[in-house]
Amino acid sequence: MTDSLTTQQAESYLLSKPETSLYYPFGDDVKVFRVKKKMFATIAHGKTAKGAKASDEAKTHFWMNLKCEPDEAVMLRDIFSAVLPGYHMIKSSWNSIILDGSIPKGEIERMMDNSFKLVVSKMTKKDQQSILVHL
Repeated sequence: MTDSLTTQQAESYLLSKPETSLYYPFGDDVKVFRVKKKMFATIAHGKTAKGAKASDEAKTHFWMNLKCEPDEAVMLRDIFSAVLPGYHMIKSSWNSIILDGSIPKGEIERMMDNSFKLVVSKMTKKDQQSILVHL
């Protein structure tokens, strides 16, 4: 095990981003984190990933979906067995990260930062500036 990130630490980290809010459009089991109403992360217990190609053991952990550049998404899947194509997401630009302690905390924080920045980069200049002034 590495210096791993707990689910609570991940949630706190995501909510510390400027103009981020928590939303439950898919029911109480799926936490959706969004910046200015644009989703950049989800956290749910792996048991909700019934059709995902993952081990039964992997489904006992929490899973986080994060947006990612397509080339980096593939690289991360090659490097970490706990990174899979985004479950119930566009597989080319979303990854599911199994929070099983196998990925270093700093690496998951970097992935969360990148997801946030990718979503913000697609916003209007005015919205981008109102967010980036806090970074």
